[in-house]
Amino acid sequence: QCNLTGTWQNDLGSNMTIGAVDSEGRFNGSYNTSVSASESKIKESPLQGFQHNPKVQPTFGYTVNWNFSDSITVFTGQCFVKKDGKEVLKTMWLLRQKVNGLENDWKATR
Repeated sequence: QCNLTGTWQNDLGSNMTIGAVDSEGRFNGSYNTSVSASESKIKESPLQGFQHNPKVQPTFGYTVNWNFSDSITVFTGQCFVKKDGKEVLKTMWLLRQKVNGLENDWKATR
Protein backbone atom coordinates (compact mmCIF):
# COMPACT_ATOMS: atom_id res chain seq x y z
CA GLN A 1 0.00 0.00 0.00
CA CYS A 2 1.20 3.49 -0.86
CA ASN A 3 0.47 6.26 1.63
CA LEU A 4 0.37 9.88 0.39
CA THR A 5 0.46 11.38 3.89
CA GLY A 6 3.88 12.79 4.75
CA THR A 7 6.69 14.82 3.24
CA TRP A 8 7.90 14.32 -0.31
CA GLN A 9 10.84 15.76 -2.27
CA ASN A 10 11.28 15.76 -6.03
CA ASP A 11 14.43 15.54 -8.17
CA LEU A 12 14.76 19.35 -8.26
CA GLY A 13 14.59 19.78 -4.48
CA SER A 14 10.99 20.98 -4.17
CA ASN A 15 9.23 19.82 -0.99
CA MET A 16 5.58 18.89 -0.50
CA THR A 17 3.78 17.96 2.68
CA ILE A 18 0.45 16.13 2.53
CA GLY A 19 -1.76 15.92 5.60
CA ALA A 20 -4.11 13.10 6.51
CA VAL A 21 -6.41 11.83 3.75
CA ASP A 22 -10.03 11.81 4.97
CA SER A 23 -12.63 9.10 4.32
CA GLU A 24 -13.77 10.89 1.13
CA GLY A 25 -10.21 10.98 -0.24
CA ARG A 26 -9.64 14.70 0.40
CA PHE A 27 -6.34 16.08 1.64
CA ASN A 28 -4.61 19.41 2.25
CA GLY A 29 -0.98 20.32 2.47
CA SER A 30 1.72 22.68 1.33
CA TYR A 31 4.22 22.90 -1.50
CA ASN A 32 7.55 24.69 -1.40
CA THR A 33 8.99 24.79 -4.90
CA SER A 34 12.68 25.17 -5.61
CA VAL A 35 12.12 26.40 -9.18
CA SER A 36 10.04 29.28 -10.52
CA ALA A 37 9.81 31.55 -13.54
CA SER A 38 8.45 34.31 -11.28
CA GLU A 39 10.73 37.13 -10.21
CA SER A 40 9.02 37.20 -6.79
CA LYS A 41 10.55 35.50 -3.77
CA ILE A 42 9.37 31.89 -3.54
CA LYS A 43 6.97 31.22 -0.66
CA GLU A 44 5.45 27.99 0.62
CA SER A 45 2.01 27.63 -0.95
CA PRO A 46 -1.15 25.70 -0.01
CA LEU A 47 -2.42 22.66 -1.86
CA GLN A 48 -5.72 20.79 -1.91
CA GLY A 49 -6.38 17.44 -3.47
CA PHE A 50 -8.12 14.10 -3.78
CA GLN A 51 -6.92 10.52 -3.69
CA HIS A 52 -8.70 7.60 -5.34
CA ASN A 53 -8.62 3.95 -4.19
CA PRO A 54 -6.24 4.07 -1.21
CA LYS A 55 -6.14 0.26 -0.90
CA VAL A 56 -3.77 -0.22 -3.81
CA GLN A 57 -1.32 2.15 -5.52
CA PRO A 58 -3.65 5.18 -5.55
CA THR A 59 -4.19 7.77 -8.22
CA PHE A 60 -4.50 11.34 -7.00
CA GLY A 61 -4.69 14.96 -8.05
CA TYR A 62 -4.05 18.27 -6.32
CA THR A 63 -3.97 21.99 -7.00
CA VAL A 64 -1.31 24.40 -5.73
CA ASN A 65 -2.31 28.05 -5.34
CA TRP A 66 1.06 29.83 -5.57
CA ASN A 67 1.37 32.53 -2.89
CA PHE A 68 4.06 34.44 -4.76
CA SER A 69 2.70 34.65 -8.32
CA ASP A 70 -0.54 34.96 -10.27
CA SER A 71 -0.59 31.30 -11.22
CA ILE A 72 -2.07 27.95 -10.24
CA THR A 73 -0.74 24.48 -10.99
CA VAL A 74 -2.70 21.24 -11.12
CA PHE A 75 -0.91 17.92 -10.65
CA THR A 76 -2.17 14.42 -11.37
CA GLY A 77 -0.38 11.20 -10.66
CA GLN A 78 -0.10 7.84 -9.00
CA CYS A 79 1.71 6.54 -5.93
CA PHE A 80 3.84 3.41 -6.50
CA VAL A 81 5.70 1.06 -4.21
CA LYS A 82 9.04 0.01 -5.70
CA LYS A 83 10.48 -3.49 -5.28
CA ASP A 84 12.68 -2.25 -2.43
CA GLY A 85 9.55 -1.01 -0.57
CA LYS A 86 10.22 2.68 -1.20
CA GLU A 87 7.19 4.78 -2.16
CA VAL A 88 7.45 7.07 -5.18
CA LEU A 89 5.01 9.57 -6.71
CA LYS A 90 4.87 9.91 -10.49
CA THR A 91 3.09 13.09 -11.55
CA MET A 92 2.39 15.42 -14.45
CA TRP A 93 1.48 19.08 -14.05
CA LEU A 94 -0.20 21.93 -15.88
CA LEU A 95 0.48 25.53 -14.87
CA ARG A 96 -1.78 28.46 -15.74
CA GLN A 97 -0.44 31.97 -15.25
CA LYS A 98 -2.30 35.24 -15.49
CA VAL A 99 -1.96 37.13 -18.77
CA ASN A 100 -3.13 40.62 -19.64
CA GLY A 101 -5.79 39.86 -22.23
CA LEU A 102 -7.25 37.22 -24.48
CA GLU A 103 -4.69 37.92 -27.21
CA ASN A 104 -1.99 36.55 -24.85
CA ASP A 105 -3.92 33.41 -23.91
CA TRP A 106 -1.57 31.32 -26.07
CA LYS A 107 1.31 31.84 -23.62
CA ALA A 108 -0.63 31.39 -20.35
CA THR A 109 -0.42 27.60 -19.97
CA ARG A 110 2.67 25.42 -19.59
